[in-house]
Amino acid sequence: MGDTEPKAGEGETLSKNELKRRLKAEKKAAEKAEKEKNKPEPAKGAGAAKAKVNEEEISPNEYFKLRSSAIEELKSTENHPYPHKFHVSTSLTNFLDQYASLKDSETLTDVEVRVAGRIHAIRESGAKLIFYDVRGEGVKLQVMATANAYKSEADFAVDCAKLRRGDVVGVVGNPGRTKKGELSIIPKELVLLAPCLHMLPHLHYGIKDKETRYRQRYLDLIINADIRKKFQVRAQIISYMRRFFDEMGFLEIETPMMNMIPGGATAKPFKTHHNDLNMDLFMRVAPELYHKMLVVGGIDRVYEIGKQFRNEGIDMTHNPEFTTCEFYMAYADYNDLIEITEKLLSGMVKAIFGTYKVTYHPDGPEGEAKEIDFTPPFKRIRMIPDLEKILGVKLPCPTQLHTDEARLALDKICVSREIECAPPRTAARLLDKLVGDFLEETCINPTFITEHPQVMSPLAKWHRSVPGITERFELFVMKKEVCNAYTELNDPMVQRSRFEQQAKDKASGDDEAMFLDENFCTALEYGLPPTGGWGMGIDRLSMFLTDSNNIKEVLFFPAMKPEDNKPKEDGEPASS
Repeated sequence: MGDTEPKAGEGETLSKNELKRRLKAEKKAAEKAEKEKNKPEPAKGAGAAKAKVNEEEISPNEYFKLRSSAIEELKSTENHPYPHKFHVSTSLTNFLDQYASLKDSETLTDVEVRVAGRIHAIRESGAKLIFYDVRGEGVKLQVMATANAYKSEADFAVDCAKLRRGDVVGVVGNPGRTKKGELSIIPKELVLLAPCLHMLPHLHYGIKDKETRYRQRYLDLIINADIRKKFQVRAQIISYMRRFFDEMGFLEIETPMMNMIPGGATAKPFKTHHNDLNMDLFMRVAPELYHKMLVVGGIDRVYEIGKQFRNEGIDMTHNPEFTTCEFYMAYADYNDLIEITEKLLSGMVKAIFGTYKVTYHPDGPEGEAKEIDFTPPFKRIRMIPDLEKILGVKLPCPTQLHTDEARLALDKICVSREIECAPPRTAARLLDKLVGDFLEETCINPTFITEHPQVMSPLAKWHRSVPGITERFELFVMKKEVCNAYTELNDPMVQRSRFEQQAKDKASGDDEAMFLDENFCTALEYGLPPTGGWGMGIDRLSMFLTDSNNIKEVLFFPAMKPEDNKPKEDGEPASS
């Protein structure tokens, strides 16, 4: 037959197609053998490339042992794996901006740049061409390492063999763009600056486990690029606040973190001990009393951005230590503070995002999206009248809320509405629970809840026209309080009597009630001018402006329950 031929040395008859297929396979095998034959021998000595194991398939513990051993060997060579210094001539961000105009296949051989970053991906295209994705500053730069452009082929093999995903590397080379259009740096030298001993998670999969993300924030920042943006927004919030108050003539101050009396807020304090004085001290729950003493002293406008400490529960919106901004302004009242709050917040949101509206997912990224509109003016709710409207019942008169009859009436309303309130069931706590369940739940866009009763506001001044209530407001966003402010109480006699009522509440078991601060009362006796005081939780505001439904997302190192302190096995890395 015309379409068959005998195979040499065999009696077998093959079709032309089968013959072609076999010849092609033989040619391929011969080429492969030639390639293996011409492959350069691996360099000898410490740090040289060893027979590679498939590092992606071994266990994290085994990887850690192998990598640690290889790095120990490198320490005995000239090229120490932890050098003291690597000069960086430009940042990755500047590199990408400066050489964005390069054309495809163009390389600036007369321009040498020095950059550094962390390797996230390695792609080998043969022995003499390796691509590295180097990341830093929230951007990515491709390193196209070729043996031809390197200082020598021998050095290329040795230097590339050292590098693994996760390593911090310094790159000395020329800017260029690949044939496919990717802006790159073509290195003459790659310098290992800090090896990563652990197996780095892949960017594609990321780190989803929240425990790992919060406990090992450094790893979270390495892998999840969007996390950096949240903290950049947080920094912008603080920066904007500083500029805003500085431009209004406020003086930024610092006040003590440890106090003999934890005054300034109704909260349970942390206790510490001063050895030299042999005295227990409290970590501050608020800086308010010190601020007002400074206003008494003639510094009319003061503000402070700093940490507060409250020994209370940890949940989605509470952390034991948190950051606030507080300011005190002589000759201002709560009406002025409402205007300042609207101006500060609406201006901040517009400056950061270019719009008054932000998107927020209260139930997490997979949940329903809500829009928060910071367009001024904000909605206002009067606490007692609006609560009465919603409940459809008449509440006890604000002037009688200190009586047992009023407390029992509020207790009865809470029981009938199935509102839980842990002991002690004081009038202030019961009313606070009712407000939380019926008023705060309606506050999606920024909303002021105003005119709190005196029993809920021991440091606020009485209302000038309605008995029993105070000139106070709280600002709520997405049902959560972000701001608290009031016309300050400056009558020392009334302040002392309010403190005494708080002392009674404390005696009845309310851990959050205030202590009597005699030193502060004495300061008021020298004369505090009419003053407005204001405080805002920066962490909580950051949550809303970064679309984070958990306060841990906007704290680099949030409070966490301790892990089991069991000793590590030899070579075992920290939990990841």
